[in-house]
Amino acid sequence: MKINVIGRKCTPRDSFKERAEKKLAKIERLIGTDAEAKVTAIVEKKDQIVEITIFREGMIFRSQERAATLNDALDRCVDSLVRQIRKNKTKVEKRLHTGTIEFEAADSEEQVVEETEFDIVRSKEIVLKPQSVDEAILQMNLLDHKFYMFVNSENDKICVVYVRNDGGYGLLIPDND
Repeated sequence: MKINVIGRKCTPRDSFKERAEKKLAKIERLIGTDAEAKVTAIVEKKDQIVEITIFREGMIFRSQERAATLNDALDRCVDSLVRQIRKNKTKVEKRLHTGTIEFEAADSEEQVVEETEFDIVRSKEIVLKPQSVDEAILQMNLLDHKFYMFVNSENDKICVVYVRNDGGYGLLIPDND
């Protein structure tokens, strides 16, 4: 697995990079060696945040955790990713078309129930109208939703705005290339 460790508002030490490589070896055993991982260490006033994004054959696994130390946040992030992969192992195996992913037995006392099917409890049809990003955010806030889908009036693409955990806003723009 190719691992890229970067820092925002900090420079990760070599010991952190080595620990990240050691921890990600656990995930490498689960999904294979041809994956690519991006580990981002962020230092804020009170907390330290680790964000891990793993790319493999069009699949994206992502986790972000905060803790008092970068090592604690890294441990939580890896544990979260392992849970995600184990929970969806059947779908991941089908998606990767290899069938060669071997999931190790749970080495912790925590067991994860595998989801074999997703239970859609509600469907809703919506009317999409061209809006600017600012109008879409305003509409999302008026509806008190966490996300809002709209047609972007600038590029005529169906986009999604959403509220981020840090209080800011995000914009998802489809890439049809």
